Amino acid sequence: MMSEHETASFPDGFLWGAATAAYQVEGAAREDGRSPSIWDTFSRVPGKVRDGDTGDIAVDHYHRWRDDVRLMAELDLNAYRFSVSWPRVQPTGRGPAARRGLDFYSALVDELLAHGIRPMLTLYHWDLPQELETAGGWPERETARRFADYAHLVARALGDRVELWTTLNEPWCSAFLGYGAGVHAPGRTDQVAALRAAHHLNLAHGLGAEALRAALPASARLSVALNPSAVRARSRSAEDLDAQRRVDALSTRIFTGPMLHGAYPDDLIADTAGLTDWSFVRDGDPAVIKHPLDALGVNYYTPSVVSAATDNRPPRDDGHGGGEHNPWPGADDVAFHQPPGARTAMDWSVDPSGLYDLLMRFSREAPGLPLMVTENGAAFDDEPDPEGAVHDPDRIAYLHGHLNAVHRAIGDGADVRGYFLWSLMDNFEWSYGYSKRFGAVHVDYATQARTPKSSAYWYARLARTSQLLPEVPGMYDAPDANDATDVPGAGEVSEKPA
Repeated sequence: MMSEHETASFPDGFLWGAATAAYQVEGAAREDGRSPSIWDTFSRVPGKVRDGDTGDIAVDHYHRWRDDVRLMAELDLNAYRFSVSWPRVQPTGRGPAARRGLDFYSALVDELLAHGIRPMLTLYHWDLPQELETAGGWPERETARRFADYAHLVARALGDRVELWTTLNEPWCSAFLGYGAGVHAPGRTDQVAALRAAHHLNLAHGLGAEALRAALPASARLSVALNPSAVRARSRSAEDLDAQRRVDALSTRIFTGPMLHGAYPDDLIADTAGLTDWSFVRDGDPAVIKHPLDALGVNYYTPSVVSAATDNRPPRDDGHGGGEHNPWPGADDVAFHQPPGARTAMDWSVDPSGLYDLLMRFSREAPGLPLMVTENGAAFDDEPDPEGAVHDPDRIAYLHGHLNAVHRAIGDGADVRGYFLWSLMDNFEWSYGYSKRFGAVHVDYATQARTPKSSAYWYARLARTSQLLPEVPGMYDAPDANDATDVPGAGEVSEKPA
């Protein structure tokens, strides 16, 4: 393990990136033929999103993308992970592509490449066209077929310039928060529908990967971005260990089972037998889902601590917004706990060891499959000081600890090829609206002004050098003369649309 006094060097060619999602940053919700997504609909249901916030404007990336790409270049990023808005490219979820929607992403890709930034494109980051949800959404098999058609359209348009492709982002959230707990769009609360949705998202991944392979050059690399849980049992009792097993099956192995091994776990099927016979899984589906991958994306923020429930258990505290509906089918008698220690503004515990554990787990489970940390970051209550600077030492400490964990995993044999900070800039944080700030760049939502935080300067130095220095408290609280060459033009980002 690296000591606090050592500098950690990352491999040559390591991807240093940041990530965003279309609905969270683009805005322009009704422009150029874009139709409503499930999040446009959900965010208008009273009480579903804090303060009634929507992504109608978000951070106006649809108009400010040139400035945003220039900012990425000034922060020395060599990769950018973004998602395509399905309803912007294929407004009804069927039929031909909307030319103006594709033109936006084509121009974005060209601008990234012109600045030496590799685009990593995610096809689905939760913004299902509302028309497909009206027809049944992810619990219906047809939605997976529609996704494959959409994937083919995007690949035909951008495949000559985009090398890194991701099918789905965090299908667990789409299925279980959207269709089980109802705290994400579309807001349904049916545990069987959530299990059906999980399978059809898996199937969409497989069918989409097939469509991408058919349309892309042989050099293209395909991945999926999962948010597996680092699940810890509260004790070594048989009951608590069984709770850990059940949550692991529902959070992680429900996706990695078919994607990596071509079968759903037997214990998952048994745990949920009281809800469904899984007849929605048809012959041949697992083989389709197990499409060869070039990388596995791991999104990580915080671990989960579970136990067998007791009669006096507290309200569910699994980090996913609480609520009266449980996103864990077949695990109603599992209790979640928050460990002591540092916490983020999301009330999530800070524990880099969970990221290390996941990277090592997948290194053992899928030897030879490269890994990427496709999301990692933290929300804190960041506000400018009287001089306009934004100091976020807690975020620097969070990132330093987690990147130390990544470096340790690489040293122990994990083939980790890249790291994508969540997020490039503050944005619409789903059901939390604009109340939580994950960005390395502060956004004034009233003026849309972008201000790099201390963490942005810290990360820029790391991205340029691939050297994780021993952390010095306060070292990056603000740029000074010694940092002038680190982030050229910082603080001069235009506040006007491009």
